[in-house]
Amino acid sequence: MSTEQTAVNLTITESAQDYLAELLAKQDDVIGVRVFITQPGTPKAETCIAYCRDGDLNDADIIRDYPKFKAYFDGRSVPFLDEGFIDYASDRMGGQLTIKAPNARLPRVSEDSPLEDQINYVLYNEVNPSLAAHGGEVSLLEITEDKLAVLKFGGGCQGCGMVDVTLKEGVEKTLLEKVPGLAGVKDSTDHTNTDNAYFK
Repeated sequence: MSTEQTAVNLTITESAQDYLAELLAKQDDVIGVRVFITQPGTPKAETCIAYCRDGDLNDADIIRDYPKFKAYFDGRSVPFLDEGFIDYASDRMGGQLTIKAPNARLPRVSEDSPLEDQINYVLYNEVNPSLAAHGGEVSLLEITEDKLAVLKFGGGCQGCGMVDVTLKEGVEKTLLEKVPGLAGVKDSTDHTNTDNAYFK
């Protein structure tokens, strides 16, 4: 973990700081707030803020000291939090915490990015637009220890009679070409369900 004031380009307004400090004061085992993005750089990205406990810390976290609390930023999420802000506005009903990260869904990958980010970038920006013509999509489930991407096909691809060709000639070929370090792909989809299949 590193403590860097300039590494995270995200603003937490004074009203949000006061609100978060108030919430943290009511907790016993909390050491601060954790800010992270699930599935960063993809259309499914979500910006999250949560209580941070000792067991939640990672070596790649960036720690930032605020006047009344510490914030722990997930290292992988930091580039996607660029230009983001957290604000709190009180109203008659109590108030609302707003979290905005305009770059959360934008792909920001390079050869140094984690393998998962590189694969998701290719899937969401090159593979899925092609599959969408047949009502299909593919998503990454996991990466095995031997660097195989385990994929799940959905929509018109699930149960499709041409999925093996799509997997080997389309998806795998594209991923191996664009993602150095990837050994191959595996399909985890149950293709016995042909309800939405494009080719039966």
